[in-house]
Amino acid sequence: MGPTTRLYPYGYNDGVRFPEEVNQDAIIRLRRLEGQIRGLQRLVDEGSECRDIVTQLAAAKGALDRIGFKLMAAALTNADADTDTSELERLFLKLS
Repeated sequence: MGPTTRLYPYGYNDGVRFPEEVNQDAIIRLRRLEGQIRGLQRLVDEGSECRDIVTQLAAAKGALDRIGFKLMAAALTNADADTDTSELERLFLKLS
């Protein structure tokens, strides 16, 4: 391992970084998702109908999945020749 590479407990190197525009997009999406989660908490607190809660849960899950897929697409797009693509594949499969 080089001086800028650190090994995580499960063997993932931290070599892939996202461009700033990808980070900013992810932050915007995560903040929106945070609002959705707060809305879900409110629905549960208010004793809303199951249908309404499950619909919002599905929307939040879909939003989180899309964020993960966008980040993985960026990782694959921005990977350099030294990137362990099998590591990226394992990460991608964690999302599916």
